[in-house]
Amino acid sequence: MSDRDAAFEAYFAARSDAMRGTAYLLCGDWHRAEDLVQQTFTKLYLAWRRIQRQEAMDNYTRQTLIRTFLSERRRGWFRHESVEIPTADRAAPAADLADERLMLLEALVKVPPRQRAVLVLRYWEDQSVEQTAALLDCSAGNVKSQASRGLATLRGLLEEEKVR
Repeated sequence: MSDRDAAFEAYFAARSDAMRGTAYLLCGDWHRAEDLVQQTFTKLYLAWRRIQRQEAMDNYTRQTLIRTFLSERRRGWFRHESVEIPTADRAAPAADLADERLMLLEALVKVPPRQRAVLVLRYWEDQSVEQTAALLDCSAGNVKSQASRGLATLRGLLEEEKVR
Protein backbone atom coordinates (compact mmCIF):
# COMPACT_ATOMS: atom_id res chain seq x y z
CA MET A 1 0.00 0.00 0.00
CA SER A 2 1.36 3.42 -0.92
CA ASP A 3 1.81 6.26 1.57
CA ARG A 4 -0.99 8.10 -0.23
CA ASP A 5 -3.42 5.23 0.28
CA ALA A 6 -2.38 4.75 3.90
CA ALA A 7 -2.89 8.44 4.67
CA PHE A 8 -6.29 8.41 2.99
CA GLU A 9 -7.30 5.23 4.82
CA ALA A 10 -6.33 6.77 8.16
CA TYR A 11 -8.29 9.96 7.40
CA PHE A 12 -11.32 7.96 6.31
CA ALA A 13 -11.22 5.87 9.49
CA ALA A 14 -10.96 8.98 11.65
CA ARG A 15 -13.61 11.16 9.97
CA SER A 16 -16.16 8.98 8.15
CA ASP A 17 -18.47 8.54 11.17
CA ALA A 18 -18.64 12.29 11.80
CA MET A 19 -19.36 12.95 8.13
CA ARG A 20 -22.03 10.24 8.17
CA GLY A 21 -23.74 12.02 11.06
CA THR A 22 -23.67 15.31 9.16
CA ALA A 23 -24.98 13.62 6.02
CA TYR A 24 -27.84 12.09 8.01
CA LEU A 25 -28.84 15.50 9.31
CA LEU A 26 -28.84 16.79 5.76
CA CYS A 27 -30.91 14.04 4.16
CA GLY A 28 -32.73 12.34 7.05
CA ASP A 29 -32.06 8.80 5.81
CA TRP A 30 -29.17 6.62 6.96
CA HIS A 31 -28.92 4.80 3.62
CA ARG A 32 -28.73 8.05 1.63
CA ALA A 33 -26.30 9.42 4.21
CA GLU A 34 -24.05 6.42 3.62
CA ASP A 35 -24.25 7.03 -0.15
CA LEU A 36 -23.43 10.72 0.29
CA VAL A 37 -20.40 9.88 2.45
CA GLN A 38 -19.26 7.29 -0.07
CA GLN A 39 -19.56 9.79 -2.94
CA THR A 40 -17.78 12.44 -0.88
CA PHE A 41 -14.84 10.22 0.02
CA THR A 42 -14.59 8.98 -3.57
CA LYS A 43 -14.25 12.58 -4.73
CA LEU A 44 -11.79 13.24 -1.93
CA TYR A 45 -9.66 10.23 -2.91
CA LEU A 46 -9.51 11.43 -6.50
CA ALA A 47 -8.25 14.84 -5.30
CA TRP A 48 -6.05 13.46 -2.50
CA ARG A 49 -2.78 13.88 -4.39
CA ARG A 50 -3.53 17.56 -5.18
CA ILE A 51 -4.47 18.53 -1.62
CA GLN A 52 -1.61 20.50 -0.15
CA ARG A 53 -2.87 21.61 3.25
CA GLN A 54 -3.83 18.65 5.42
CA GLU A 55 -5.04 20.98 8.21
CA ALA A 56 -7.85 22.20 5.94
CA MET A 57 -8.96 18.66 5.14
CA ASP A 58 -12.08 18.64 7.36
CA ASN A 59 -13.43 21.82 5.79
CA TYR A 60 -12.69 20.51 2.30
CA THR A 61 -14.43 17.23 3.07
CA ARG A 62 -17.42 18.97 4.68
CA GLN A 63 -17.70 21.32 1.69
CA THR A 64 -17.61 18.37 -0.71
CA LEU A 65 -20.32 16.60 1.31
CA ILE A 66 -22.58 19.68 1.31
CA ARG A 67 -22.09 20.28 -2.41
CA THR A 68 -22.75 16.62 -3.20
CA PHE A 69 -25.97 16.79 -1.18
CA LEU A 70 -27.14 20.02 -2.82
CA SER A 71 -26.29 18.88 -6.36
CA GLU A 72 -28.16 15.63 -5.74
CA ARG A 73 -31.22 17.65 -4.68
CA ARG A 74 -31.00 19.79 -7.85
CA ARG A 75 -31.20 16.80 -10.17
CA GLY A 76 -34.91 16.48 -9.58
CA TRP A 77 -37.27 14.47 -7.49
CA PHE A 78 -37.36 11.59 -9.96
CA ARG A 79 -33.68 10.73 -9.41
CA HIS A 80 -34.00 9.47 -5.86
CA GLU A 81 -36.50 7.65 -3.75
CA SER A 82 -37.82 8.76 -0.41
CA VAL A 83 -37.71 5.98 2.14
CA GLU A 84 -40.18 6.37 4.99
CA ILE A 85 -40.42 4.05 7.96
CA PRO A 86 -44.04 3.28 8.85
CA THR A 87 -44.95 4.73 12.23
CA ALA A 88 -45.83 1.30 13.64
CA ASP A 89 -42.30 0.01 12.91
CA ARG A 90 -40.51 2.72 14.85
CA ALA A 91 -38.99 1.87 18.18
CA ALA A 92 -40.61 3.50 21.18
CA PRO A 93 -38.36 6.28 22.52
CA ALA A 94 -37.17 6.05 26.08
CA ALA A 95 -38.08 9.55 27.24
CA ASP A 96 -39.66 12.86 26.28
CA LEU A 97 -36.27 14.12 25.11
CA ALA A 98 -36.07 11.25 22.65
CA ASP A 99 -39.53 12.20 21.35
CA GLU A 100 -38.43 15.78 20.89
CA ARG A 101 -35.24 14.71 19.11
CA LEU A 102 -37.18 12.47 16.71
CA MET A 103 -39.68 15.24 16.06
CA LEU A 104 -36.84 17.68 15.39
CA LEU A 105 -35.07 15.30 12.98
CA GLU A 106 -38.33 14.60 11.12
CA ALA A 107 -39.02 18.32 10.81
CA LEU A 108 -35.44 19.06 9.71
CA VAL A 109 -35.84 16.73 6.73
CA LYS A 110 -38.79 18.83 5.55
CA VAL A 111 -36.80 22.09 5.54
CA PRO A 112 -35.63 23.06 2.01
CA PRO A 113 -32.15 21.66 1.23
CA ARG A 114 -30.18 24.91 1.16
CA GLN A 115 -31.73 26.12 4.42
CA ARG A 116 -31.17 22.69 5.95
CA ALA A 117 -27.49 22.79 4.94
CA VAL A 118 -27.11 26.18 6.64
CA LEU A 119 -28.88 24.98 9.80
CA VAL A 120 -26.75 21.84 10.02
CA LEU A 121 -23.51 23.72 9.48
CA ARG A 122 -24.34 26.62 11.82
CA TYR A 123 -26.06 24.86 14.68
CA TRP A 124 -24.94 21.24 14.54
CA GLU A 125 -21.40 21.59 13.17
CA ASP A 126 -20.98 24.88 15.10
CA GLN A 127 -19.51 26.71 12.11
CA SER A 128 -19.36 30.51 12.09
CA VAL A 129 -21.33 32.55 9.57
CA GLU A 130 -18.12 33.17 7.62
CA GLN A 131 -17.11 29.49 7.66
CA THR A 132 -20.59 28.45 6.53
CA ALA A 133 -20.51 31.04 3.74
CA ALA A 134 -17.15 29.70 2.56
CA LEU A 135 -18.38 26.10 2.64
CA LEU A 136 -21.53 26.97 0.68
CA ASP A 137 -19.75 29.45 -1.61
CA CYS A 138 -22.13 32.31 -0.82
CA SER A 139 -22.14 35.58 1.12
CA ALA A 140 -22.42 35.92 4.90
CA GLY A 141 -25.69 37.79 4.40
CA ASN A 142 -27.06 34.85 2.44
CA VAL A 143 -26.12 32.50 5.29
CA LYS A 144 -27.87 34.75 7.80
CA SER A 145 -31.06 34.99 5.72
CA GLN A 146 -31.08 31.24 4.97
CA ALA A 147 -30.58 30.51 8.68
CA SER A 148 -33.40 32.86 9.61
CA ARG A 149 -35.76 31.36 7.04
CA GLY A 150 -34.71 27.84 7.94
CA LEU A 151 -35.34 28.42 11.64
CA ALA A 152 -38.74 29.95 10.86
CA THR A 153 -39.63 26.96 8.68
CA LEU A 154 -38.42 24.55 11.35
CA ARG A 155 -40.43 26.33 14.06
CA GLY A 156 -43.54 26.20 11.87
CA LEU A 157 -43.10 22.49 11.22
CA LEU A 158 -42.59 21.80 14.92
CA GLU A 159 -45.71 23.78 15.81
CA GLU A 160 -47.69 21.69 13.29
CA GLU A 161 -46.36 18.52 14.93
CA LYS A 162 -47.40 19.69 18.42
CA VAL A 163 -50.94 20.38 17.17
CA ARG A 164 -51.28 16.81 15.86
